[in-house]
Parts: sequence; structure tokens; C-alpha cells
Amino acid sequence: MSEQTSKQQLSDRYNPNEVEGRVYAWWETNGYFKADSRSTKPPFSIILPPPNVTGFLHMGHALDHTIQDLLIRWKRMNGFNAMWLPGTDHAGIATQSVVEREVKKAEHLTRHQLGREKFVEKIWEWKEQYGHRIYQQMRRLGDSCDWERATFTLDEGVSKSVRKVFVSLYKKGWIYKGQRLINWSGPLETAISDLEVEYKQVKGSLWHINYPLEDGSGFLTVATTRPETLLGDSAVCVNPEDERYKHLIGKNVFIPLIKRKVKIIADNYVDKSFGSGVVKITPAHDFNDYKIGKTHGLEFINILTKKTTLNENAGPYQGLTVVEARKRILEDLKTNGLLIKEDPHVNNVGHCSRSGAVVEPFLSEQWFVKTENLSIPARRVVESGTIRFEPESWTKVYLHWMNIIEDWCISRQLWWGHRIPAWSCASCEHVTVSEVDPTACEKCGSSQLSQEEDVLDTWFSSALWPFSTMGWPEDTETLKTFYPTSYLVTGHDIIFFWVARMIMMGLEFKRDVPFRTVYIHGLVRDSQGKKMSKSAGNSVDPVEMIEKHGADALRFSFLAHLYSGKDFKFTEQRLEGYRNFMNKIWNAARFALSHLQDFKSPAAGIKALPNKIQVSVFDQWIIEKLGEVEGVVEKALEQERFSDAATALYQFTWNQFCDWYIEFTKPILSGSNKEEREATQLVMAQTLNRMMRLLHPFVPFISEEIYQKLPIRGEACIVDQYPNPRNDKEFLALGSPQAAYEIDIVKEVITAIRNIRGENRISPAEKLNVRIGVSQDDMQKILGNNKSALLNMARLENLDIGAEGNMQKCAVTPITVKNGQIKVIIPLEGLVDFDEEIKRINKAVEKLERDISLLTNKLSNEKFIANADEDVVAADRVLLSQSKLQIESLKDALIRFK
Repeated sequence: MSEQTSKQQLSDRYNPNEVEGRVYAWWETNGYFKADSRSTKPPFSIILPPPNVTGFLHMGHALDHTIQDLLIRWKRMNGFNAMWLPGTDHAGIATQSVVEREVKKAEHLTRHQLGREKFVEKIWEWKEQYGHRIYQQMRRLGDSCDWERATFTLDEGVSKSVRKVFVSLYKKGWIYKGQRLINWSGPLETAISDLEVEYKQVKGSLWHINYPLEDGSGFLTVATTRPETLLGDSAVCVNPEDERYKHLIGKNVFIPLIKRKVKIIADNYVDKSFGSGVVKITPAHDFNDYKIGKTHGLEFINILTKKTTLNENAGPYQGLTVVEARKRILEDLKTNGLLIKEDPHVNNVGHCSRSGAVVEPFLSEQWFVKTENLSIPARRVVESGTIRFEPESWTKVYLHWMNIIEDWCISRQLWWGHRIPAWSCASCEHVTVSEVDPTACEKCGSSQLSQEEDVLDTWFSSALWPFSTMGWPEDTETLKTFYPTSYLVTGHDIIFFWVARMIMMGLEFKRDVPFRTVYIHGLVRDSQGKKMSKSAGNSVDPVEMIEKHGADALRFSFLAHLYSGKDFKFTEQRLEGYRNFMNKIWNAARFALSHLQDFKSPAAGIKALPNKIQVSVFDQWIIEKLGEVEGVVEKALEQERFSDAATALYQFTWNQFCDWYIEFTKPILSGSNKEEREATQLVMAQTLNRMMRLLHPFVPFISEEIYQKLPIRGEACIVDQYPNPRNDKEFLALGSPQAAYEIDIVKEVITAIRNIRGENRISPAEKLNVRIGVSQDDMQKILGNNKSALLNMARLENLDIGAEGNMQKCAVTPITVKNGQIKVIIPLEGLVDFDEEIKRINKAVEKLERDISLLTNKLSNEKFIANADEDVVAADRVLLSQSKLQIESLKDALIRFK
């Protein structure tokens, strides 16, 4: 690519769709993404949180991957042996559901009709056909993964790791089979994790039902949102401090309709102010009731089948669905005069993310991991700082969860996944748990063995991801080099489900943490701050955005607004702005290259330096600014302040290089002073090279494409050195703080003149007469030395530098400098209609006064400050400050114009 493109100029317009695919293929072909397990370079590794094999790249992935790719590219360019290991998750429920629908549609068969073996074959066929789809989408984003290391959670090596961990924990007594309350999806007939439960606000009711007292003295009114579960009640409960019911504690009531006797118990769990202050306790169908049932030794009565219809314990209601049973029971309660009243009540109801059905708390025999012993060291490594959370606030959340952790349900009633390596003996009922398929019972020797039907929770294999992907349980070179990994980048929604479990498993089986830093980013939301979802109609396809605006623009829009741990509001308008930034970079590079066509690349390459005598003040200025941005970016990246780094690069590239340096140096590049021209050409070539390298981790495609056209370059931008003030000190030594100060003043003067033109609606073609009121000798010298630049870039007819003179009928802008102030003065006689200008200014003042009043009231409202986004409050404060300055300026103008 280097030889081929070096002789070409950049095309007239930047076309990301043409550039990105070609550049990515070149990187991949040349092996730039590969890490070396035997390298002596310092290691840096990230394990990609594996997306579901069924999935498409969504905006959350795009944000997550952009951060990881930034880190990998930055460290690779800093000389690290950078390894980013990709992979996909078999996603048990999601994948099985997709293929089940396909089979039903194509063959009109259920999975049960097809049979387990043939159905699993169908899933593997589907995986082979569609499983790499998300990898191609990741390439579109620019993910520089080591693709040869790509791993699937059902690969043979991972399966070996899973079995070894399961058997080890089982033998220690830390895996057991028992009956507990779990989340259950009726349509899928399986246990599901908390992460697969989506809570929705549902308008329902709070029903008040009379439970007859055993002694016939009256009724106890119970308030419930689930009257159908009264069939499984084991008690009714009151608060022990509730004076209304103290005399009833220990007595009995009859459950309405079925007349089963249960005790009145007391527990502080009951909220005296909610409903009637009396609740029914159904330990087999409510997680809070389950705990009370355990505490008080109550009976656990299951009233549901696996399909979540009512079972034999429901008596006359057997066979009904939950909804049907609720309707019938309410009718019967009303008929019997036991339904006292119904109040509107909004419930937070859990729904299965896969089937959409209401999730039922269900008493079921499942396999569990005991977490007590695993959680203790997992807490300690975070408390000691061995693992660091960024932002730090998530440390408290993690430790809180780890302090209330319960045993982990790891079995799923599915066919797709790691089948539990446990075999029951038909002869003696002993369970053999083994890493390899046994041929005989380990207890009695019988060959009558049947394997457990259930598979493991997807999160079980994911918990081993940092070391199972590197070849464990073998002691591989990859493990020796890259474990523990350097970073985990993820969203806060899976800290408990995945992060905590990886820490527990890493400490147990590798005796070391799985990663050093956990970087938690926020969620991607729409422009209104709402969560994106297909059902809400506000989801955005990142691949579509890439096709429309380019991957670099999407990446930069994330990174420029990525504030530690905060949610990201996406707008396509902002994305269009960063597409314009890519165009700005492209056009600036095109201009620069057009003036470097006759530039001879020096033998010293990136180390080549111009003759210091010939370096113009503008060259010194841009080099000084380059040094500043190199320092800011390095510090920001080291502190994970990605938006600060992106903003600094944006400002340097757009404002300093494109808008000013190119304009300042146009006369030199087209001038006749050969030595000065060659010096500026060298500075421009060197600056462009460094600018592309600085930008590369943020916008890899456009930076590589331009880099390959530069007269000074290495093999590839992706593996070139990342600039910083230490490795770039020889070139940066050509910069000058004094030159930076001088040219910044020149910029302010030019900007002030341009602003006066705009404010007074003076044509850009009109050449102006300008005075700069200055009394300081050093300032007169600075402005005098740069008079030609001021005349040219501000489009001036005459420029006087000296006394202020008469300022009536003039536009005046003061500029603060080291030793005081200078004033930019432009006589407006003959350029504006003063009467019309006075009217316009008065209207503007009136509007600003209204705006200032509104903003002042808004910002003094404590409720607004407490509830509004921080960036909204900050923007309003800036606007208020700017409005106050503007109104003072307008009032000054009124005095001069009258």
C-alpha cells in the first residue's frame, strides 16, 4: 500500500465507503492486528466481551468496541505487544429460540418432534451460516482484533475448561443440586437469569381480600396484587409493631375459597403503610415471600406447572393459565363477598426478554454454585485496589452486590449449550460427575448411565472467558504473556452477572485477577435520553450510520462525548458534524499535499529537522501547539478521559492546523523565498505525519489513508510510534512559547475584525481601514512584524498600529494581553446606516435582557439544578455568561453610535 499510494494524490472528496473496506483488508492481510505470545515487548491485552452469535452490531456494541479499539491501537503504537482477543457467545436461549422459529417455519416441526440430536445439528448449521456476521460488522467499525484467536464459547477448548471447572467446584462441594426459587419462562420452559428479565410498568390493581379468622370473630383484610397465588399461601403476615394487628399474631385464618388454615405471623418486612398493612405469604411464588418462608419455617406450595398453568395444588382451578385463574378467582371472591375493594396500582412486572411472557418466580430443582467462599477473595481484590473500577463510584456498587450475593442458578432447561457433565446411575441412583464421558457408574460399576438433560447457564462459560480463551487448563504461552488482561470495557448492567463472576473464577482457578482495570461506560440513548429499543422505534443501526457517514465519524462522535460512566445521547446531527470534521481533515491534507509535490523526502525521514534560522514564526507556532496537544492527549488517555483527548485533537486539527496554520503559510508556500518555503514544507510534512498518528486510534481509516500519501512516513500508521513530548522532543524543540503567544494575539486580532464585519453586516469583499490602539512597545513590535498577515487574512486596506484616537462612530473590540489591553478599532462611517443599527441593537438588547432574566431564574431554581443533566446546566451557565458580555458590548456600541 505504501509504494502504491505514495505517488497518488488524494481524491477530490473523501469517500469513506471506498476507503474503509480497502484499508481494513490491507491491515488484515499484512498481519498488523496479530499479537505475539513470545514477544519481549510489554504485554497489553483486552478480551472482547463476546456478543451473541445471533446478534447484529448495535449502538451499545459500537460504543464498547470503539473504546477498546482506541486503547488497543494506542498501546500498539506505544510499543506494546497489544492483543485484542475476539469471540462470540453461543447465547443459549437466544440462539435456540431463533433456530426453533426457523425449523417451525421451514419444516413445520417443533424441536421436540425433531429430537435433541437433530435439533442441535440444525443450530450448528445455522451458526456456521450466520455466526460470523457480527465479525464482518465489527470489521466495518475498524475493530483491530487478532482474528486468528477468535473463540466461540462452545469451541472444544472452552468446553474442556468448562468441564474442568464444573468438576472441580462439584468435588469441593461448591456446586450442588437443590430446590430454590428461580426466574421461570413458561413459553421457553426454562430458568432464566436476572439479566434476561425486562421490567415494565404495568397498570394493575391492589385487591383487598377478606381472610376469615379461625375463631369466627371476623376477617383479616389482606392487600395483594396477585390474588391467583392465594392458592399457594402458607401464612399471612403483619408488622410486629402494628398496633392494629398485635392481638392477632399467632392466631389462624382460612384462605378464601379453599378454606385451608394458615397462621398469622409477624415480620419487620411488612410495610404498615402499604395497603391494609397485611400481606399474604406465598413462599413458592414470590422472592420476598421465599425468604420469609425460610425464616419462619413455612410450607412451600407450588401451584404452577412448567408451562405456568395451574397444577393439581390449585384444586378446581387446575389447568387454567395465570390470567384465567386470576379472573375466575376474583369472580368467586366477589360472589362470596370476600373481595372488599380494588384500587388502581402500577406494578413493575418482569417479562422474559426472549418470549415476552411474564416471568414467574418458580420453585424448581436446579444446579447451583455456592458463592460464599468464592465471593470473599473477589471482594478483597477490589477493596485492596488490585482491581480498579473507572469510574470509582462503581466500586461501591460492586462491593454492595458482593455482600448480598446468593447462590447462582447455573442450569437451564435447554438443548443448546454446555450439557451438564453429570450422569445418573439407574442401578444405584448415584450421580457421577466427570470431565470425560464415563462408561460406568463410579460407585457400583453399572453401565446404566444417563446424562443430565440440562445445559449450563451461558454466564457460566462466560465467567471463564479471560483464561479459557487462552488455552487453560494448559499452561500456554498466551496465558503466560497476556493473563491477567489489562482492561475490561463493559456496561454497568453486567457488573454482577459477568464481571463479578469472572473475578471469582479467575481467582479460584488462576490464583490471579482476570483484569487490572474495569472501565464502565454508560448506555447509548436517543436524543431525548430514552433507552433505545426496536419496540420504541428509536433504535439506530450503527452499520447504517457507517454506510451513510463513515466509521471514523461514528467513532469520533462516541469518543468526543464519552464522559466517565455517563450515558451517551446519540443524535445523527452530531454525527453529521463529525463527518464534516473528516472532510475538513481530508481537504486540509489535500491542500498540504498539493504544496508538497516538489518536496523531496529527506533521508532522515521523521527525524529530519529544518534549518532553525529559516523556520517562520508560524512554523514555530504550530510546532508549539503540536507539543501542547501531544501532552494533553497523552495525559488524557492515561487517565481514561477519552473525550478530553478527542476534544483536544479536534481543536488542534480543525482550529489550529486547518483554519490558521494553512492560511498563515499560504504566502510562504507560494512565495519566492526558496529556503523559507522548504523549511515550511518540511514543518508541514512533519506536522501532518504527527497529526495522522495522533488521530489514528480515534479515526483509523482516514488517518491511515492520508498517512500513506505523505512524503514522510513509516511502513504503516497503525504500527508507527504514537507521538508524545518525550519521543518527539527534537522536533518540538523548534517550537517557541513566544511565537505561540505572538501568533495567538494575531489570531485574536483577525478574529475580532471578522466578528465586527459579521456583527455590522459588512461584506467580506469590503476592504477595511483598521486601527489597533496599543501603547506597549513590545505589542507594537509583535503586530508590526505580522502586519502582512493581518492585512492579508483580515482583508484590510490600511492598518495603523499606535494611538487609539477618536472612537465615535467606530466598532471597538478590546483584547487582553500580558501587560494590559489593546483595542481593535474600525471606523464605520459610510459602511453602516447608524439609525438602523441603533434600532437593531436596541432590539437585540431587549431580547438579551429577557434571555438573561429567564436563564437567571432557571439557574436559581434548585429543582432544575437537581434534576437536569449536568451538561444542560453547564451549557445554560455558559450561555448566561456570554449573554451578559454581549449585552455590555452592545450597550457600549450604542454610546459610540449616538
